[in-house]
Amino acid sequence: MASVREHASTVADAADSLPPVGGAASAASPTRPRRRGGRWRLRAELLLLLGPALIVFVSFVIFPVAMAAFYGFFSWSGYGAPTDFVGIRNYVTILTDPAFHEALGHNGFIVVMSLVMQGPLALGLALLLNRKMRFQSLIRVLIFVPYVISEVVVGLGWGLLLQSNGALNGLLEKIGLGALANDWISNPSLAIWTLMVIITWKYVGFAVILFLAGLQGIPEELSEAAAIDGASYWQIQRHIVLPLMGPTIRIWAFLSVIGSLQLFDLVWIVWGQYVASTAGTSTMATYMVANGRNAGSYGYGSAVAVVMFLISLAVALLYQRFVLRRDTAGAITGGAR
Repeated sequence: MASVREHASTVADAADSLPPVGGAASAASPTRPRRRGGRWRLRAELLLLLGPALIVFVSFVIFPVAMAAFYGFFSWSGYGAPTDFVGIRNYVTILTDPAFHEALGHNGFIVVMSLVMQGPLALGLALLLNRKMRFQSLIRVLIFVPYVISEVVVGLGWGLLLQSNGALNGLLEKIGLGALANDWISNPSLAIWTLMVIITWKYVGFAVILFLAGLQGIPEELSEAAAIDGASYWQIQRHIVLPLMGPTIRIWAFLSVIGSLQLFDLVWIVWGQYVASTAGTSTMATYMVANGRNAGSYGYGSAVAVVMFLISLAVALLYQRFVLRRDTAGAITGGAR
């Protein structure tokens, strides 16, 4: 009995030492300010880290676009404050100008042909260079070198090479193929294809390096298991490698499309303002410079820049909505919510 009493008294003392229910709630309540404090600290850290990037983005992207939209409503020569307000007349002129329609069509052609020409070529080279072979590193460097060369150097080099009396026609004459010599730059039926060859030579290296990076992320065990099951090399590439390369290919295609819509350097350097329009290689960017700055009409040029921005933005949003939707579904910004 004594032991039972002692045990009961011990339990009672322990029960008395426990805080009441209300006390538990009141004891837990001080954690709320801590949670709020942690939330504010997280916001402060994000502001500190993202602040400089946001300032740069707003200053050099959002603000110039807003100013271009503002100047697009004026007939402005670039000197002094714009005072000749013309409303949407610049935009109406752009959308009804056959020269702009032609330039937009050239951009569309470049978008499609860049994907068709560069994609299979880059993917084939990437699959080849992903296998063990002699001078593998040297070949990778040689393929990537054109991408890092300045557009000015590339344009001047190809322009001199493809002139009527240039090195290419001279070489064809020397080897007895003078009948194939042509005016590769000024001939309207050849100029756009000449541009595509230059673009492919210049930018295919970037696609190859990007695809090689995607191939490195594919586990070798998958290919080995398929080979053990009797799959051939091409079956492995078709049914395993290419599906897993889908996100990388779609990202490259997005970058290629946006770059093709904004193409300017190579066209302007090789063809110039007047030859580009007559040879059928003008783009929206060359149209903007020719009819804006060079024509002394900065208001009109600003309106063209806004139209280019809206077209690129619409293409980017549609591409992300219908093509990249699968790839971004599991991202932190989308899947977590």
